[in-house]
Amino acid sequence: MNLEAIQREMAAAVLQPLTAGEGMREHDADGRSVADVAASFIAPNSQLNAFERLEIYNRQYWFRVLGALAEDFPALRAVVGSARFEALSVAYLTAHPSRSFTLRNLGAKLVAWLGAHPEFVGRRHALAVDVARIEWAFIESFDSADRTPLTLLQVAALGADSPLALQPHLQLMALRYPADNLVLSLHKSEKRQVSEAGHEHQDDCGEADEAPVELPSLRRRATWLAAHRVDLSVYYRRLEREEFLTLSAIRAGRPLADAIEAGFAESRTLESRRAARVQNWFSNWSQLGWICALDSSGSAQNASEAGAQF
Repeated sequence: MNLEAIQREMAAAVLQPLTAGEGMREHDADGRSVADVAASFIAPNSQLNAFERLEIYNRQYWFRVLGALAEDFPALRAVVGSARFEALSVAYLTAHPSRSFTLRNLGAKLVAWLGAHPEFVGRRHALAVDVARIEWAFIESFDSADRTPLTLLQVAALGADSPLALQPHLQLMALRYPADNLVLSLHKSEKRQVSEAGHEHQDDCGEADEAPVELPSLRRRATWLAAHRVDLSVYYRRLEREEFLTLSAIRAGRPLADAIEAGFAESRTLESRRAARVQNWFSNWSQLGWICALDSSGSAQNASEAGAQF
């Protein structure tokens, strides 16, 4: 085989899910003997045959990506339980294996995938999707770019047709549950457990079959949430429905007047009270540094040569 063929064979074997006993499968998806495939491009040594040498890479790949996904979504794991989380993780990573040099992007498609696969979650499906969305927003907000914001005076000087942009690190979420406090609580609990148990907890957490946590009473209620970064910390802030819709319209590239009109679509807010609400929003957004200008290419303008990088 040439180099490309060897690389494809090895990748296919490494990406193949492990057996229930955490070993490499004896046959690949096409029914071929993995031992024969391994022997075609891997030489045995004095300790291991070709199959066993390839199995090392197969196992280490899955241990690493499963561990990384669990680190990124600890609240989701707590909500669905460790057994369900491992099953959904294997199914998700089989459908969407790592395609990047960094594990940062591993969960990029998990929210959409989870929404389409309720069979892996059970009765907490809608809540689980919201929890995953909040946790992924944390990752996106933490390491996305930071642009030079507009001041309140600069915003006030804009006309009705002026286009605006939002900070790249600002993440907007429309949720079915007010799950933000739950996620924060579960994250704090996870940190305490790791701190108290140290390496022992890290070793045991992948082996113990932990049941889903007992959740506080959480009624289904439409909730609008923003995740944003200040220095090196990510914060969540609840939004009013009209505020969320206005920000979403700004992000979609709509001019200022159109964005505000979209925000109050089907709103019960009296016309006489809307101006005060908009003024209050922009005052808060300016203090938080959420609003940016657009450059000539339609991207968020940054006065410095580079945004925040992590």
